[in-house]
Amino acid sequence: MKKIKSEKKLCLMCMEEHGVDTVEVIDEETYKSKEVSFNATYEYCANADEYLETEEMIKANSLMMKDAYRKKVGLLTSDEIINIRAKYGLSQKDFSEILDWGKATITRYENHQVQDRAHDDVLRKINSDPKWFLEMLERAKGKISDKAFSKYHHEAIEQFKKMKNQYQIEVINTIYANFEEPLYTGNVELNLEKVVEMINYLASKVSSIHKVKLMKMLWYADMLHFKRTGKAIGGLVYGALPMGAVPKGYEAIVSLEGVQYDTVLYGEHIGYKFKPVPGFEIKKLIKSEIETLDEIISKFGHLNTDEIVDMMHDEEAYKCTEGNCIIPFSFAEQLSVD
Repeated sequence: MKKIKSEKKLCLMCMEEHGVDTVEVIDEETYKSKEVSFNATYEYCANADEYLETEEMIKANSLMMKDAYRKKVGLLTSDEIINIRAKYGLSQKDFSEILDWGKATITRYENHQVQDRAHDDVLRKINSDPKWFLEMLERAKGKISDKAFSKYHHEAIEQFKKMKNQYQIEVINTIYANFEEPLYTGNVELNLEKVVEMINYLASKVSSIHKVKLMKMLWYADMLHFKRTGKAIGGLVYGALPMGAVPKGYEAIVSLEGVQYDTVLYGEHIGYKFKPVPGFEIKKLIKSEIETLDEIISKFGHLNTDEIVDMMHDEEAYKCTEGNCIIPFSFAEQLSVD
């Protein structure tokens, strides 16, 4: 028994005025055939050595018991549901309307009723996927006020922005799940932290590095490190495109958090000039990898895009790989860079 506070008042257990303690004890109950233990709050009379539940305590203890059950069977607790709603700034009524569950459903879930598994899955999806919640919000347009819709839409967009990097990582991981052959990955697993550092390092050392040139320098660095150590650096898989080697998922890769570039107009075309993020520091790249990047910078850093593409086209690895196919690291021995 843990004493929380004591208050002098008329004790309803012994009907005398004295200090009545509010205490917390561990209770055990069976709910839906599951035995659960939880922290329950009571008033305690030392004179009678008895406990009393006020009406407020009965409600609070019931919710604690049901939350203990939720945890045991893997459902969201009432507080977790409240936090999901608060994440988007939603009222209980509007949240229920958006979900098309009935006006009081969320209120019940937050106060006394245990949600079913299907509803729990929907709530988890909303919590982890702001983009999906935006789609649900659009479908509910007209059910809630325009002012509320605008507020919730803004909050959902902000959550989506925070999740953008995770979306990109999931896209990349999905693409790379199709490539497990060591000669495609360079004998290393995909390491996006290293890839981001590679991009920043190259951008910090090369005064003008655009997307096409960046992709070629990444390939040369991975291939050279594989040639010397039997392992690539970042675990990227490269395809043979018309302009040379390009990592699979490159569009998502350059959108990762920690990668920055300026958009530059070249006539009717848009270019991407990469730059290091402020305060960039090397944390993942090891000495041999940095040395390899330095050699690639020395060899190719001064070349323009056309020049490095021409060199790429002369590589045996590129010439011997069919268009749009994966370039195996087995060609590392024939790499023009020693």
